[in-house]
Amino acid sequence: MTTVAAEPMLRLRDLAAGYGARWAISGVDLDLPAGRLVGVIGPNGSGKSTLLRAILGLVPRRHGTVTMAGGPLDRRRVAYVPQRELVDWSFPISAAQVVLMGRYPRIGPVAGAGGDDRRAVADALERVGMSDLGDRQIGSLSGGQQQRVFLARALVQGADVLLLDEPMTGVDRGTEEAITALMRQLRDGGATVVYATHDLETAADVSDLLCFVNGGVVAFGPPDETFTPHTLHATFGGELVIVDAGDHAHVHGGGHHDAGGGAATR
Repeated sequence: MTTVAAEPMLRLRDLAAGYGARWAISGVDLDLPAGRLVGVIGPNGSGKSTLLRAILGLVPRRHGTVTMAGGPLDRRRVAYVPQRELVDWSFPISAAQVVLMGRYPRIGPVAGAGGDDRRAVADALERVGMSDLGDRQIGSLSGGQQQRVFLARALVQGADVLLLDEPMTGVDRGTEEAITALMRQLRDGGATVVYATHDLETAADVSDLLCFVNGGVVAFGPPDETFTPHTLHATFGGELVIVDAGDHAHVHGGGHHDAGGGAATR
């Protein structure tokens, strides 16, 4: 009997995107399966954020296609968490109201929130450890708390795909661990979780698949196949130094967050 391979949750073919005359990414071919945690790694300006935004059409696509489970992309099934610096934190809205925005694809812009929606919001805030701060204005929260709120918004959307743009940047260790645990829970529940990060070693430890990016895909696959000196140097070039410390290679991209101990930069 012939076994038919399952369609990937997301399939990108010859994708190119960017603003103006510059293409931030081009020639991207990726198959992202359901139930996988995918770390996107690359230096500043390499196209990590553009890749995530191009999937949703938030940045102009020059050419190429994005399909979802063999059909057109359904944006209602995709949750996106932007970088914190792209958010207007002065907007007069509470943490709970931000989370409720994740229900809009279900309830529409006109219908009011019902009991199920309010319970989903309360549940999501509890899962990210923010139950006591739901009434606080979003800008009054710490960076880590703000990131937890946006993750709660993604949770209530009930999405099959989560795109997280540098969720670990500027957060405390407790929030980083909470985010990692939550991403794993979502992955284990069948979601495709794609997150951009500067933290090379943590990405290699927690991700099922790594996608190295620098204007296009340099390498894609399991960490034990892709997290190699060759791939790291092809991605980061002179910005990266690898220090062999016995069983583990410590790596550090110039100017990036949370490199391993003993690493050095040029």
